[in-house]
Amino acid sequence: MMMTAAVRHPLNVDFTWTAPRSPFRFVTDEQAASYDELGFFVVEHAFDPRTVAAVVAEIDPMEHELEDLLRQSEGGRVFIARADEITFTTHLVVRSALLRAFVASPPLVDICADLIGPDVRLYWDQAVYKKPATAASFPWHQDNGYGFVEPQQYLTCWIALTDATEENGCPWVVPGLHKMGTLRHKVTETGLVCFEQADDALPVPVAAGGIVVFSSLTPHCTGPNRTDDVRKSYIVQYAPDGAAVLVGASRDEAQHAPADADERQFPVLIDGASVSGMNRFTNVCQP
Repeated sequence: MMMTAAVRHPLNVDFTWTAPRSPFRFVTDEQAASYDELGFFVVEHAFDPRTVAAVVAEIDPMEHELEDLLRQSEGGRVFIARADEITFTTHLVVRSALLRAFVASPPLVDICADLIGPDVRLYWDQAVYKKPATAASFPWHQDNGYGFVEPQQYLTCWIALTDATEENGCPWVVPGLHKMGTLRHKVTETGLVCFEQADDALPVPVAAGGIVVFSSLTPHCTGPNRTDDVRKSYIVQYAPDGAAVLVGASRDEAQHAPADADERQFPVLIDGASVSGMNRFTNVCQP
């Protein structure tokens, strides 16, 4: 039972959850059932060590730049990013051909085809590095709480670039609540929060190269990093073509901002076909 009641977002007035439908390209029937019932599933060993190493080598210098900027900021922080604790390096595909190809490569595009549909765009990408001895958890939230996207039901792929464990801050999820749609969130110093605590939360540890696949509506958090190493993840989100961000106090007053910025919200699937082609990421990785 939830210790703090979940309340629907004021823009969430008529949401109905849509379950995945077979046939599937990549997702198994068991994974589809987990996504429908619990709001998430795990794909172990989705990427081999060479691919993970290439992605980390591409992200690390950009994350170091952000860390330096944070240290120069007042209080060592900007919004929810905190120097030497947790960084959010966003829109990496704008700066990296390798990552632009990676986010449009299998199995990511196949998961998109199975869970979103034939016409899909990248919605958001960011690396999240949780530094050693970070005591604070990243609080309970839904990804659609940070920007109310319509349709509300889009997709997050949380890619582990290092082993994510309960000791270093792996994801935790609350199953079932995704079917309520977007919840009301409040602003705190560590991030937006939809509730304070849950006693039915499940830890989701995942080894490097694995993916935690969950709905934009699945409440989740990550725990503190109690180890001496950086926990690294790359989070990529996908939405159906035509999705828009709603801004306003009510649906009648809300403005619609299309999520179609070509430089960072480009198509990855058109009519079920990969836009980039099967070999593009492999080719970019070649020395």
